[in-house]
Amino acid sequence: MRFLAYIESDPSQPFGPPPPELFEAIGAFGAETAASGVLVDQGGLGPNESSAHIRVADGKVSVTDGPFAETKEVIGGYAMYDVRTKEEAVELSRRFMQLHADTWPGFEGTSVVRQVFGPNDFEA
Repeated sequence: MRFLAYIESDPSQPFGPPPPELFEAIGAFGAETAASGVLVDQGGLGPNESSAHIRVADGKVSVTDGPFAETKEVIGGYAMYDVRTKEEAVELSRRFMQLHADTWPGFEGTSVVRQVFGPNDFEA
């Protein structure tokens, strides 16, 4: 089963840029999970200001480029895991968030873990 874990944080929180120690810890965690075969992909995301929103409303598609004035949450990064159970994915995400707690004083955020379904998971 595949799960996407991503981190949401409040952009108004003044916790500053990530410290180098966090990047080192994330690198080690990524190497460990890749070697064990559970990490499919991971990455940090670019700033919200350079993103685009593609929206459907009233049957029409519109595209809006950032920056966005009223962003309540920012997704900072993600990991895709291939594990046997949701509990395994939650534990990996918990460990990942512990890296933040250990290396980034003042950081506050939430990791969301969601199962990913592929095209073969749906029946026509």
